[in-house]
Amino acid sequence: MKEMVLSVFLTAVMASSMLTVPVGICRAKNVRGQTPLRYFMQAEGAVTSRTPYGNNPACGKYVQTGDAKIYYEAYAPVHKDTLYAPVFIFHGGGVGTPYEMGRLIDAIRRDHQVVVVSTRGHGRSEIGHTPLTYEQKADDMIAVMRAVTDRPAVLVGFSDGAYAAYKVAAMYPEAVERVAAIGAGTLEKGFFSGELKVSDLEKIDKAFVEQQKMLMPEPERWQKFCTDYMDFWSGMEVGKELFSAIRCPVLLIAGDEDDHAPIVTMTAAHQMIPNSRLCIVPKAWHTAFLDNFEVTWAAVDAFIHADPASLQPAKKVEYNNLVIGSVLSGS
Repeated sequence: MKEMVLSVFLTAVMASSMLTVPVGICRAKNVRGQTPLRYFMQAEGAVTSRTPYGNNPACGKYVQTGDAKIYYEAYAPVHKDTLYAPVFIFHGGGVGTPYEMGRLIDAIRRDHQVVVVSTRGHGRSEIGHTPLTYEQKADDMIAVMRAVTDRPAVLVGFSDGAYAAYKVAAMYPEAVERVAAIGAGTLEKGFFSGELKVSDLEKIDKAFVEQQKMLMPEPERWQKFCTDYMDFWSGMEVGKELFSAIRCPVLLIAGDEDDHAPIVTMTAAHQMIPNSRLCIVPKAWHTAFLDNFEVTWAAVDAFIHADPASLQPAKKVEYNNLVIGSVLSGS
């Protein structure tokens, strides 16, 4: 079972002022002469973004946080007179990249300032030398957020990035207006285990691995980071302590075929978060935004544009708790 989970992990998780454009915010799209980016195991003919999110120097900046420089790109909204809150994008871990979420970012950029973050150890961001923790991830993210805006922001996270968004919302509630979390439910220690080898990734998608090595400031440390990352993940436990501390509105999204964040774990998280709502995307795996973009975007679009006063929590069905407890206990 653990080998199967790792195999699946390798094939996906390895997926200010309102009316003026602030300094450092750009409108650049595709970069002429630059080799197009790809995300891990990108299918031939896949619909992707023209903007090289995660490798767009015209829009890129760094912020020092702890012992690492974190890379981010800030984009102005297409509609210049927008009044909506800025949106920060936190991608998935392992072989996750900002570009993987490109279509979603393009859609959000229509009327939001969007800030795309490459998380520690991914893409152009440094690894640092301190042990990985979600407190560290939250501190990295809040450093980027404070460098860009002093307004409460919308956080859109996928998988590892969604857990980071949860932690930011819990630790820095004044900085977060709402969270959209894709593929991140309750988590028990040991759910993710095994090894993550760069050599294995290269056999699966050599072009992607070569691309990422070109982006990384320390590609020679990639395997060590992958090893430390899997050790970190195998010891992760996420439950009521974190979820009950989140006070902002949260939209939970999961594919109905997701075995990284199975529906039962997403429902459990939904039951624990005080102000939450849950969307199950049909015919979609962990990367719901790739497998069924239309349904995923419809849910995200409605949520991020909703009037704050309308974001009342969905009713918690007590029977769900009984079933969840039975399933998770194996009885």
